Amino acid sequence: MSGHPARLYDEDFVRWAEEQAAALRQASGHGANLPLDWENLAEEIDSLGRSQRNELGSRLATIIEHLIKLENSSAGDPRAGWMDTIDRERSDVERLLRQSPSLRGEVSRMVLAETARAVRLASRSLLRHNETAAAAVVRLRGASYTEEQVLGDWFPGDASRPDSPPENGLGE
Repeated sequence: MSGHPARLYDEDFVRWAEEQAAALRQASGHGANLPLDWENLAEEIDSLGRSQRNELGSRLATIIEHLIKLENSSAGDPRAGWMDTIDRERSDVERLLRQSPSLRGEVSRMVLAETARAVRLASRSLLRHNETAAAAVVRLRGASYTEEQVLGDWFPGDASRPDSPPENGLGE
């Protein structure tokens, strides 16, 4: 185990959960006579780390789905809402990675893995709202994003960047 468990809990929750689950499994093999359900306790602790991974994957998929919509939708009105959702999800991913820095090494793999799911959701939504042609959906299957695009400040189209000055020049 690495470091003091209480400190690790504060520094990297996922790693703490994995190490605690391993420690419980190890303790169960040493014949401790405490009346504990060792294996199920270990499984529950382990599931806390999996839950964090699932949350990260879900947030990444949402970001990717909205990036796809921004790139491929002909609609004007929902764009600001999609951008707000992306900003909110990026902020939540940042918080999650601060709580569990060991997940950072999994982001690129997860971006790749979640892209197919995001393409499927975005395609259905765009078709449902008549915001893209059915033939264009085939092109969406080739969508790919880098970790930097998904988690950085990037938005499709330079005019969509949040740090671009507004057209009214008022800075609001």
